[in-house]
Amino acid sequence: MEIGGIREMLLNIQIDKAGYEDSKAVIDRINFHVNEGELVGLIGPNGAGKSTTIKTILGLLPYIEGTTTILGETGVYSYIPEQPILYDGLTLWEHIELVLAAFNRSDEHNIERCHTYLKQFRLEKHKHSFPTHFSKGMQQKVMLILGLVLEPDVYIIDEPFIGLDPMAMKDFLAILDYEKQRGAGILMTTHVLDTAERICDRFIVVDQGRLVAEGTIADLRNTTGIHGGSLFDCFHHIVQENADE
Repeated sequence: MEIGGIREMLLNIQIDKAGYEDSKAVIDRINFHVNEGELVGLIGPNGAGKSTTIKTILGLLPYIEGTTTILGETGVYSYIPEQPILYDGLTLWEHIELVLAAFNRSDEHNIERCHTYLKQFRLEKHKHSFPTHFSKGMQQKVMLILGLVLEPDVYIIDEPFIGLDPMAMKDFLAILDYEKQRGAGILMTTHVLDTAERICDRFIVVDQGRLVAEGTIADLRNTTGIHGGSLFDCFHHIVQENADE
């Protein structure tokens, strides 16, 4: 809910330290938030700590010092991973039914929304097929649908564009815009910086396990002194400068 022009904070991340072994930090001092109706891009080079940050938010690491708070009316989030996770013995529609049943959302409204997504991603004729036999791009569409069906407060999306054809990417971007208008907060990692520059409201730049820059594209341009530069230009400057320190 927006009060007096101020958006409600939906995701608050305060990571002091986190890692894959007890007392061995891979990332530290990564603090940021995501507001309602906001798409925040989490960007950084390979091995910078993006995936570890996501796993920390999801509570999947054995060593975590810090807090993750998901707010909103229901406190529900959807995680859409980079690599599809599907069950061999379930059809596409059975995957959808499983998610709806798990969250008690098997009502007419949500079932109708699922059919809409199947049509939008051109998967309706495949709904009784086994998605483990689908192409990588089709499997990615399945994961997007499974993440969308709950209408969560917060989306955590890891590299969603890999494998998507141009039409599917266009459809997905339109859905993201709709979800923002609905008031959802979205945290998305991606290496597709030209697309990120067009759709993200703010950026969190991580490198070597730390947050090294954040803000809008205008903020990053001011930080780097590259006025009128692209997100790629600013990103390259920030990472290079961090490597030289």
